[in-house]
Amino acid sequence: MVIPARHASTRLPGKVLLPLGGKPMLQWVYERAGAAGAEEVLIATDDARIGDAARAFGAEPVMTASTHDSGTDRIAEVAIAQVAGLLAAHPDADLGTLATTLESLEELLDPNVVKVVTDAQGMALYFSRAPIPWNRDGAEPAAGGQRDFSGARRHRGIYAYRVAALLRLAQLPRGSLEQREKLEQLRALEHGLRIQVGDALERPGPDVNTLADLERVRGLVGSSGA
Repeated sequence: MVIPARHASTRLPGKVLLPLGGKPMLQWVYERAGAAGAEEVLIATDDARIGDAARAFGAEPVMTASTHDSGTDRIAEVAIAQVAGLLAAHPDADLGTLATTLESLEELLDPNVVKVVTDAQGMALYFSRAPIPWNRDGAEPAAGGQRDFSGARRHRGIYAYRVAALLRLAQLPRGSLEQREKLEQLRALEHGLRIQVGDALERPGPDVNTLADLERVRGLVGSSGA
């Protein structure tokens, strides 16, 4: 398994090294990956500070180029093959990823929560920061007047790639949809790659994209006694 980690996060620079419950956020991700059964966990980064931190908690960093636009590109340089259960079960899929049902209307309307819709076989049709699917009958005329989030699903940014698809994806140009939504998985859809979406067996913890998110998660970690 490869964990892409960069220091220059747009919304919260250096977030992977920020302390959470007495250890950097990156260490939490690394330990979770190991607990999930991965035989090998590497951290792909272009920043020496992240590399040093990874070594300090026993991880193996792989230094990559600093010109990558996304985590997908960073993983591609490392060229590690990981074929997950979704890909084994769906040989026509190029990528596999996970989703969970939305828990609130706020999530549906939050642009930081990425939504996904699929076809009847679970192949991704589209990913968006917009509230999709939009229930016309559940919406009021006023802007933001949606009242129904049932059936909506939240994309969880965990991927499995076929090696050929990963290497191809890293060479493809960023399309207009990816640039508009700032979602790298749209590059795959724009170029005809198929993404199989499965239902996550366990709901991941909260995302950390802003300082407010970080403080909220720190509160959760503190209340659990971690």
